[in-house]
Amino acid sequence: MSSVRIRAACPEDIPQLSELLTILFTQEADFIPDPQRQARGLELIVTKAEVGRIFCAVDGDAVIGMVSILFTVSTAEGGPAAWLEDMIVHPDWRGQGVGAQLLGGAIHEAKAAGCLRITLLTDQTNEAAMRFYRRAGFEPSRMAPFRLRL
Repeated sequence: MSSVRIRAACPEDIPQLSELLTILFTQEADFIPDPQRQARGLELIVTKAEVGRIFCAVDGDAVIGMVSILFTVSTAEGGPAAWLEDMIVHPDWRGQGVGAQLLGGAIHEAKAAGCLRITLLTDQTNEAAMRFYRRAGFEPSRMAPFRLRL
């Protein structure tokens, strides 16, 4: 894993990031992969720092993992907050600490941006992800997510 490094995503990474999101959305019950939509969303984040940040785990020229955080304001916290929107490590690289590096970078960036909380969603059946986030200090919420597609 010594060849893996974490860096901010750039527009040239969007095709590889979209491929990773296709893997993620294939695993998640609520989403259907759509590379064109994924690329549009990624571009909005990568090109607008006020929206959020995307970090890549790279091995050479290959993007092998990603995490995105989006910025918002929490009235409950009385200040900035972040959503951890997407996190995925390519299956060939799982179990090697890449996810922990990505998550650490996202947490560091959220703190640097003055965020007081990070919230995330994961599938209720994804026990491995829930264990991963608990190990990083995240706690389950008693709130239930709801969506309205517009």
